[in-house]
Amino acid sequence: MKRTQFSLVLFLAIFNLLQAQNTPVGTPPVIAGKDLTAYLFVYFTGNSIEEEAVRYAVSADGYHYHTLNSDKPVIDSKVISSTGGVRDPHILRGDDGKTFYMVLTDMTSSKGWDSNRAMVLLKSTDLVNWKTSIVNIQKAFPGNENLKRVWAPQTIYDAKAGKYLIYFSMQHGNNADKIYYAYANKDFTALESEPKLLFVPKSEKACIDGDIIEKDGVYHLFYKTETENPGIKVATTTDLTSGKWTENDSYLQQTKESVEGSSVFKLNNSDDYILMYDVYKKGKYQFTKSTDLENFKAIDDEISMDFKPRHGTILPITRSELKRLLAKWGTPAKFPKINNNPVLQGYYADPDILYSNKTKKYYIYPTSDGFDGWSGKYFKTFSSENLIDWKDEGVILDLPKDVSWANRNAWAPCIVEKKVKGKYKYFYYFTAAQKIGVAVSDNPAGPFKDSGKALVATKPEGAKGGQEIDPDVFTDPKTGKSYLYWGNGYMAVAELNDDMISFKGDIKLIKVDKTFREGTYVIYRKGTYYFMWSEDDTRSPNYKVRYGTSKSPLGPIEIPENNIVIQGIPDQGIYATGHNSVLQIPNKDEWYITYHRFSYPTGIKMGEAGGFHREVCIDKLEFNPDGTIKQATPTHTGIQTIK
Repeated sequence: MKRTQFSLVLFLAIFNLLQAQNTPVGTPPVIAGKDLTAYLFVYFTGNSIEEEAVRYAVSADGYHYHTLNSDKPVIDSKVISSTGGVRDPHILRGDDGKTFYMVLTDMTSSKGWDSNRAMVLLKSTDLVNWKTSIVNIQKAFPGNENLKRVWAPQTIYDAKAGKYLIYFSMQHGNNADKIYYAYANKDFTALESEPKLLFVPKSEKACIDGDIIEKDGVYHLFYKTETENPGIKVATTTDLTSGKWTENDSYLQQTKESVEGSSVFKLNNSDDYILMYDVYKKGKYQFTKSTDLENFKAIDDEISMDFKPRHGTILPITRSELKRLLAKWGTPAKFPKINNNPVLQGYYADPDILYSNKTKKYYIYPTSDGFDGWSGKYFKTFSSENLIDWKDEGVILDLPKDVSWANRNAWAPCIVEKKVKGKYKYFYYFTAAQKIGVAVSDNPAGPFKDSGKALVATKPEGAKGGQEIDPDVFTDPKTGKSYLYWGNGYMAVAELNDDMISFKGDIKLIKVDKTFREGTYVIYRKGTYYFMWSEDDTRSPNYKVRYGTSKSPLGPIEIPENNIVIQGIPDQGIYATGHNSVLQIPNKDEWYITYHRFSYPTGIKMGEAGGFHREVCIDKLEFNPDGTIKQATPTHTGIQTIK
């Protein structure tokens, strides 16, 4: 590593605004756009009581949708509603990235279109289990005695107010339907105050089914108007609750059939938006595409569904969220195979991987990436039982809080498990402010306690240039001795004392060829010590891993003619595969390489910033019969479950 620098659009815009207001510039988002790799379609199916319930479908590409749970409800309407049925589900990802909000019309159409007075509010952290509340407008707020209906609620986070704004249409007496709003309370169980008018079209005709999306600081309200020629229109504003809207007189639907329930979402990692709407008399949906939210083109031939939805919304989701849904309701027969790389969501780099004999789990210890100029200040770890599904164990070392001698540039950690007096101990070496420290814990997920001083604070004698970074700890299985390697521009090594926090003897420099940049990693296999390192700059698409061999953990290193361990595949959008570690499955000659690459597919478009917006991957590492390393192939599919 070089150490020298709802709908998706709504969620990202909200986060960017919050980031600008409340967090330092260059802080990684709570969810990186590159991690949104699938879609959840939330809908109902018809006007019978059995059909007025929440259903789920998923898509890998935003075009082809597959129903979950055999198109049966995923939430029991009788449990959550006052009428026994719900319609018009709208789902939103919260501004924290991990909380979800759903609002529903509390209604059974068999009782009449003027029969409902309530909506249902739901909140979840996993998309599977929901806490629910009923808000009856007529009962909660005086002055609504002549209220006839409350339809199609939706939610948006109002960053200016710091609250969730719920908007919906209501009709009082013989007046036209109008779109109102109210802020939800902190727990998302009720409305803070009585509804206020959000939007009334200049025609003063009825308007329903509002859907708001933000683009470039402008809020776009799509709605159905009930003029002589009902259809979908849009109005815009820069202030949600100002009442100042600019209306576009054009109809946006690309059909002559009756439509309602429009909803807009942004395709993942794309500049394209999808406006979809319910062609309710034909029992189908129409999808249209736009880049500007003004001009839409029908894309009927590109869309497929194995169900017939009514008025719903689509939420971009992450791979882990998708897998949680599939684990609960099963994988549709025709759903595409899910990639396993990257293995961690978010921006992370410089991964060190460990199998813990104490917990019988695998752990990855990365650099927390995504900060401008590699300016992160904390370390996390992630655990897994199968090398596929990884749990965020949280921050294990925070430089400003836990380290007295450095408070910046938390980079490139490594770890070793050792038995001390019959008990497992974990020694965690890390870079901070271009120095190397060590922290100790009784458990692989911490908490870790810093030793109180830097283990490496100055350049080794004989080293010219470079930085004191990128530690690697290696225990020789032949002797039980442990060594620490480090360096950028040079490779240094020193034997560790039994306390593992101090050196035994002098520091030695190991000669490597001109391809050596940083990221030393050492393994032992069948009598041979393999030294791996990264070539080039982590900001370069050509960042790669090379290797040499030795008969000793102290060198000298012999370098094969063809010594690339792993490098990118531009045709597949894979770049800058470097700074690796290696895992051996216990008691097996089975090996895996863990490395970082530019985030896919966004990193290559970032310029030098791609070098601090990286992601962690795992692929197979194999050896030839003569002991040389086969060049590993970086993949999007990743590896299969290890048990």
